[in-house]
This record gives sequence, structure tokens and C-alpha cells, in this order.
Amino acid sequence: MASHTVNVSGIAPSTTQAQLHDFFTFCGKITSITIEGEKSGKATIAFEKPSAAKTALMLNGGTLDGSTLSVTSEVIHQDEPHDVTREGHPIDQTDKPRAGIAAEYLAKGYALSDHILQRAIDIDQKQGISKRFLSYFQSLDKSVGERALGPDQTILGKLQSTVASASEQARAVDEQKGYSKTAQDYYGKAVASPFGQKVWNFYTTTSKQVTDIHEEARRIAAEEKAKAASSSSPPTSQTPKETASAAPSSEKTQT
Repeated sequence: MASHTVNVSGIAPSTTQAQLHDFFTFCGKITSITIEGEKSGKATIAFEKPSAAKTALMLNGGTLDGSTLSVTSEVIHQDEPHDVTREGHPIDQTDKPRAGIAAEYLAKGYALSDHILQRAIDIDQKQGISKRFLSYFQSLDKSVGERALGPDQTILGKLQSTVASASEQARAVDEQKGYSKTAQDYYGKAVASPFGQKVWNFYTTTSKQVTDIHEEARRIAAEEKAKAASSSSPPTSQTPKETASAAPSSEKTQT
């Protein structure tokens, strides 16, 4: 299997291989990471797809572990054609628009300059949105709406509360067709949010500004925070009566 590599320098001495992997895995599937010497600050990262390597090059000047990275390549990496008919294959990182990937980086707390964010926008405008991603995302409006709400119904044509219910009902059908459950949850919930139309435009058009990426990053971060809070909340096992009886008395004992 051919690999597509980028050269990374300026890596902080404290940065581990695992941290490098976590940082660059947003670009796409990594096949190998080769660190050139213990304290050289250099590494070669190989990706499965050329589009992932191209996204990595977009991150030139990004910050990891307090150090500014230089990301270069000796070859020109191109986006490969996307087959929109790949039934049974979920959406992956290389299908996403670069602006969306940049928003994910910011949401995770990584520092990317506005220059890098503009670079992501420019790539999307030049290359266009992946046909496979666009086809899947648009299916949330048409196909999911028709399956859950009836013929000729669309998600964005319904109230947001109805949208959330529609996405939930259609999830099983999507999974049977091989769509990613994570993608369905993530994008379905996004479109069903109060900012559904803005989210829709962000992922399906190339007309956007740097501020739009920051706004989407804040939305992603807020959703992740809410999800973490929900999963960490302990279940309530005591009834109000039991809770009251278990509480210590605040009255003094009469002697």
C-alpha cells in the first residue's frame, strides 16, 4: 500500500509520538510515524491517503505542545476522486471539508492561526467539498426526512424539535446502509440545533469566513462538554424520602 508522507520539524522535546499521532490523526489515517533522533525535533509522518497529507500541509505553522511546527513535503499531494457510491463505507476524515477539520482542531484546544484557517477556506474553495461528504450530508435533509417524516419531507423544513426526533428515528436505517453512527449523531444533532441552518451552510458551501470556523469550533466544544457532563453524572438512586431520612438532623439533641 502506497503511503503519502510529510516532514515535520520544530517539534518540542517534550512532545511524544502519541501526541504527534493525536495531532495529525485529524487529517486522516496515519500509517507510520518515524522520529529522526531523540532530540532532533523532526519526524516523518505517513498517511494512507494523499488528501490526508495535503491536509497536514495546511497545518504548517500550527502549534503543538507550545512549539510552532513546520510541515513540508517533497512532493505535491492531491485529493483523490471520491466515489459517492461506496455503500458500506462510513464517512472518514478525508471526506470532510478542510474548514470543518480546522474547527475540530480548535474545539480540541489546539492553536491554529487565522492564517491557517484562511488556508483551509481557500483549499475548500479551490477543491470544492468532497462529493461523498456532500452527498451524505444532503441526505440528512432529504433521505432522512423522507424516511422519518414521510414523502417529500425535508429535515430543514421542520421545526428543530421535530428534526431531532426525525434524526433519531432514521439512525437505524443509516447504520444498516453502512453510514457512520458517529457521523449521524454528530451532524444530525448539529443540523437539529438552534443554529441548524448556519451549520448546514458551513458544511455544504465553500463561502465562509475565518469567524465561521471559530463559531463552529465553539459549537463543537460546547457539544463535547455537554456530552462529557452527561456521561459523568451519577444516576440518582435515592428517592426524595430516602434522601431526607439519610440527612443528619440540624436540631440539637435535648438533654
